[in-house]
Amino acid sequence: MKNYIYSCLILLLTLGSSCKTGSKLPKITPAVITEKTGYDSDDPAIWYNEKAPEKSIVFGTDKSSDGAVYAFDLSGKILPEKTLKNIRRPNNVDIAYKVRINDSTYSAVLAFTEREKRQIRLYSIPEMKPLDNGGFPVFSDETTVDFDLPMGIALYRPSNSEKLYAIVSRKQGPKSNYLYQYELTANQGVFQSKLVRKFGAFSGKKEIEAIVVDNELGHVYYSDEQHGIRKYYADPNKGSEELACFGGAHFEEDIEGIALIKTTDTQGYLIVSNQQKGEFNLFNRENNAFVKAVNLGTTATDGCDGYHRSMGPLFPNGIFVAMNDDKNFYFYDLATIIP
Repeated sequence: MKNYIYSCLILLLTLGSSCKTGSKLPKITPAVITEKTGYDSDDPAIWYNEKAPEKSIVFGTDKSSDGAVYAFDLSGKILPEKTLKNIRRPNNVDIAYKVRINDSTYSAVLAFTEREKRQIRLYSIPEMKPLDNGGFPVFSDETTVDFDLPMGIALYRPSNSEKLYAIVSRKQGPKSNYLYQYELTANQGVFQSKLVRKFGAFSGKKEIEAIVVDNELGHVYYSDEQHGIRKYYADPNKGSEELACFGGAHFEEDIEGIALIKTTDTQGYLIVSNQQKGEFNLFNRENNAFVKAVNLGTTATDGCDGYHRSMGPLFPNGIFVAMNDDKNFYFYDLATIIP
């Protein structure tokens, strides 16, 4: 009997240690919860409308073989006329501003990965016009099975030039050169893609999905999910030496979505999803030091994004958007999150 009781206690302790703790921090209530997507919400990106900030748009991927990139207004309602349907497993999405389309036209652009077609897509905003002649193949030189399935994406628009780059990660990959960087060049309204760099270490522990670029400071960050946040130069001409790997001790398990919040041209925060803990960790933009954690009440957050300028009465201090594991996204006024 004693051996039986002892065995039961050991089992209970083992089960208890494997349970996710959940956040003990006070919960921050979202200002808006969006309408639901069809399948599996994943990653958001925010388009700031310069002419009418209150009419800005939040885009969010819906991950499925019959997926979509949904467009939401700031009240969380789906905008059917801006939503892209029939996308083959869209995963991550990003936006760049003031991109040269032709000799006299500049536009914001939206890029996302289309995993099952092994490509990335590029559209103008707010027209939602395709700029890619059907898509740009990625990882096309890869010979290992399933090492060519794109997952994460971030656009790099250097502050001192008109170049545009897409940095792409994959569902599975090697321990070096996990990311590919492509230069996207317009020719009378249609873009072409050219591979310019392979880079990025991988711990081999899980996968690399979330990527964000700091255009002003010239850095790219990505989540090596159960290891740390890795930092490199975004400019391919500055080399591919790792600058830092930080933050791992502040996460329970998976290090997920990354958002960059600017408070000035050089100051601000990286906000990173601590997925199993149900929290988000804030790191100093300049020195990458840990600042604090917050509980936003979301579950199993993959992707997140933020924008620092006012967007009308609901978001007077800017907006933060987090994916929630119920086919939706949560919107917060930025002042409820950053110090």
